[in-house]
Amino acid sequence: STMIAYILFTVLAILPLFIYLRNPYVLGDLRYTVTVIRIGIRMSKMKKNFSSLLDCFLDRVEKHPEKTFLIFEESSYTYSQADRESNKVARALSMHAQLKEGDTVAVFLGNEPHFVWLWLGLAKLGCVAALLNSNIRSKSLVHCFSCCEAKVLIAGVDLQGAVEEVLPALREQGIRVFILSDRSDVEGIESLSDKIEWTCDEPLSPELRANVSLKTPAVYIYTSGTTGLPKAAVVNHERVWMSAFLLTIIGVHSSDVLYLYLPLYHSSGFLMGLCGAIERGITVVLRQKFSASNFWNDCRKHNVTVIQYIGEIMRYLCNTPKKDNEKDHKVRLALGNGIRPDTWVDFLQRFGNVRICECYGATESNIGFINDVGKVGAVGREHLLYKMSCPYALIRYDTEKEEPVRNSRGFCIEVPKGKGETGLLVGKIGQRTPFYGYAKNKQQTEKKKLRDVFVQGDLYFNSGDLLRIDEEGFVYFQDRIGDTFRWKGENVATTEVTDHLLTVDFIEEANVYGVKVPGHEGRIGMAALKLKENTDFDGAAVYEHVKNFLPSYARPHFLRIQDAVAVTGTYKQLKAKLAEEGFDPTVIQDPLFFLENGKGYVPMTQEILAAITEGTLKL
Repeated sequence: STMIAYILFTVLAILPLFIYLRNPYVLGDLRYTVTVIRIGIRMSKMKKNFSSLLDCFLDRVEKHPEKTFLIFEESSYTYSQADRESNKVARALSMHAQLKEGDTVAVFLGNEPHFVWLWLGLAKLGCVAALLNSNIRSKSLVHCFSCCEAKVLIAGVDLQGAVEEVLPALREQGIRVFILSDRSDVEGIESLSDKIEWTCDEPLSPELRANVSLKTPAVYIYTSGTTGLPKAAVVNHERVWMSAFLLTIIGVHSSDVLYLYLPLYHSSGFLMGLCGAIERGITVVLRQKFSASNFWNDCRKHNVTVIQYIGEIMRYLCNTPKKDNEKDHKVRLALGNGIRPDTWVDFLQRFGNVRICECYGATESNIGFINDVGKVGAVGREHLLYKMSCPYALIRYDTEKEEPVRNSRGFCIEVPKGKGETGLLVGKIGQRTPFYGYAKNKQQTEKKKLRDVFVQGDLYFNSGDLLRIDEEGFVYFQDRIGDTFRWKGENVATTEVTDHLLTVDFIEEANVYGVKVPGHEGRIGMAALKLKENTDFDGAAVYEHVKNFLPSYARPHFLRIQDAVAVTGTYKQLKAKLAEEGFDPTVIQDPLFFLENGKGYVPMTQEILAAITEGTLKL
């Protein structure tokens, strides 16, 4: 019996090691599962007894009124100050704009404390805030109003010019326009700051928002419009909560300090950042815009522990000149999406032990992933619990026809599991995983739905993204549907080509896209490049590199050297306009190069263009 006990003890001692060797991420998986179950319990309680994120904020005000909530430039505001400021905003708007529960108000503002007071104030009135991208102008700006049916526009002083430009159209729609200033000399624009100033800061009755529920719209957030006009994604209160819980999932504590420089009009900054911070009851350091040169100084000055990123931001930080004190900071967590694997490794080497939590999702999507265990390159990890409550699949996709591949019975084909094959991500639309679509845009909403996917009558959300899942269950982003193009019968993933180009030492940024060529099927590869400061373009070096690392069909045949690569307000690269402009040297002022067979990159000329157009030059 002693022997049996000894064997049993040995087995129990070795078991954790065995489990760990089989799955080194077991502890992370366990932590994730426990957290998600806790969140699930909270959400089910909320379905019975609703509370909004505003209620959560008011709860924080009650629990720690004197805790710092917001730091902006040289000012700081406690939770109770923020509460009082938003009370004044709500009262002023209720009195002067006659707002009532259910009204939509467009907020046209950069990152500043007023943005936060406005949103909280509107929530106290039971109103919906439409968060307008502060970079949009003219036609897009008017379009953003008509699709959310806002009654009122509130704009920052610095955006008055943009408002005046569209004032006639706004007045035609009967929209009242307020500007955050003490006075206004423009007919049709009313001042708001003076009205807020003269209002009392007493709390408002919760009766004003008595009909708000989990399914009521909380905010409208606009997609960045990389193609066409922006679309207003409907974000209800349930969705706000689910996004806010991301900080809980990655392990943010009430003592943390979040650095927020992403635009508040976008879901990363607003939902994951600001709403997540309120849910955790933490301090937010707000900055107007991202600045690579001030980044670490800000982090040190304010003892920042959690940062967010999106798109190319981490690479901008890695491109800054090296300094001795780079690892001297308190940042322990980074949450975001769009970091490239090489940047990930580079970032950790330079700036120390920061846990990078890459995630995947879209404002309107009913499906998302998070890589909370720090596996380099992955955007998430499969969890059985999550897949049971939010069913999804990767299906075969034909990039040439731009549609899913269907079998003889007309159903989609799931890509084989664990083989790392690329497929289109689709998420089942159901009671637990609804898709609310876009405000007043039935056509675009329908476009995102896929019917009869696996059985007659089923309905799925089409993410528009190509992903792959490896044998360990890690999820990797491959490309956007429209960004992957076909050349010589092969699929070319723009992200993969970009990753290779960025390893050339004088290339700082690369934007890869496909362009149409007369008389040819598909699209051929082209890249817009930004060179590092004080470096020259070396065609031979680029050619050597693409020849060694890329198959012939994936090598960019045209290169365009730009001073800056065009991005949206949230650092997503713009491809459509570049693809349209093509490679005509008479139209494009930037230096252009052509990949001459076996010789490398040569300057693009009229003669080469004529030979391509006439079909005498074989590509």
